Amino acid sequence: MCQGFFEGHSDEFIVWVYGDDSLSRFNGVAILGNSVSSFDVKEKNGLSFTNLNRTLTDALANESILDMQGITEAVSRYYFRNGESFEGLFVPPEYQEEFERLAQDAVEYYDD
Repeated sequence: MCQGFFEGHSDEFIVWVYGDDSLSRFNGVAILGNSVSSFDVKEKNGLSFTNLNRTLTDALANESILDMQGITEAVSRYYFRNGESFEGLFVPPEYQEEFERLAQDAVEYYDD
């Protein structure tokens, strides 16, 4: 959302964060990890967020508990804004098969 690839949902109830496990006491907060490398963090308007590559990797790692619509939309927008290319996206080898499936869904996302 912060990078402009996903516009969000008006009914989103879960916030995915990096931080201390004590944050999970708040309703709707899910902890992805206790820390994230500063190389994966961007900032805009005072809000810190992970870059698209880190967000994509985290989504693929947690696919079984996520609604992947948002990441599919983001990857689709990236593809079309990037000259119909996924160049610049980097996915760890262990998630390559999942990414290939997601990439196909992303390319076809707006073909209805």
